[in-house]
Amino acid sequence: MIRPIMKDALFLAQKSEPATKEDIAVVDDLIDTLRSNLEYCVGMAANMIGVKKRILVFSIGNIIVPMINPVILKKEKCYETEESCLSLTGFRKTKRYESIEVEYLDRDFNKHNQVFTGFTAQIIQHEVDHFEGIII
Repeated sequence: MIRPIMKDALFLAQKSEPATKEDIAVVDDLIDTLRSNLEYCVGMAANMIGVKKRILVFSIGNIIVPMINPVILKKEKCYETEESCLSLTGFRKTKRYESIEVEYLDRDFNKHNQVFTGFTAQIIQHEVDHFEGIII
C-alpha cells in the first residue's frame, strides 16, 4: 500500500527500533511507496511512512532492494556532498563515505554482508541516518 510521506520533524528525530518478521507488511508498503515516488526519490526508511522500524529500501535501476536491520560495519573515504529528502524541502550538505560494508537481513530474513560503493552507498547511509533520528 502506498503510504503518505511523514514530514513531522519531531517524529523523524526519534530513533527506530529493530524490525521483526511481524513487520514484513512495512517492507511491502515501503516498496510500494518508493515505487510511486521514483521520479523524486531513490531510497526510503520506514520512519518516512510513519513506522519507527529499522527497515529501508532503495532503487538500483528498476529493482528495489529492501534491507531489514542494516548495520554499517565499515566506512572508507569520507567526502562532502549535498542531499535532499522527501520528508524535507531543499538540499543540505552532509558527509558520506565512498565505500561501506553493511550487514543486513533480506525480505526473507536471510543475513547478508555486502560492500556498497558510490551513490548506492550514499543512499544507504542517508536511510540508516533516519534510523538514528538524523535528518540531513
